Amino acid sequence: MTVPRDNPLDDVEAPAEDRPQPASGERTPQLQPPAQVQVDDSRANSCYANFCRVTGTPEEVIIDFGLNPQPFGVPSEPIPVTHRIITNLYTAKRMLHLLQLTVQRHEAAFGALEIDVQRRAGRGRP
Repeated sequence: MTVPRDNPLDDVEAPAEDRPQPASGERTPQLQPPAQVQVDDSRANSCYANFCRVTGTPEEVIIDFGLNPQPFGVPSEPIPVTHRIITNLYTAKRMLHLLQLTVQRHEAAFGALEIDVQRRAGRGRP
């Protein structure tokens, strides 16, 4: 499957400090359009999670996902972790950048996201 061009992440560009800079006196080459990566998502599994836990090692990041049946307050039962992603720190940093960009675009279109559940439910302080 080809990733559609209307994907909001298609125009993500590496920060200027991450791009190679030409040495003085060198001509700057014309930028080529990024190659389109082919993705086969026919075997992808979907799940919903409203809980995540992030741990890691010096080489890896471990992200556990689960469903918290009691989103208000402290759960009385352990939250079952149903999916675990283990990735290297380079991929985690790229994922962090893309998630930040996605949330920024959403907030620009729809307004700020309140992550404090009590405030979101109208029970907390302004």
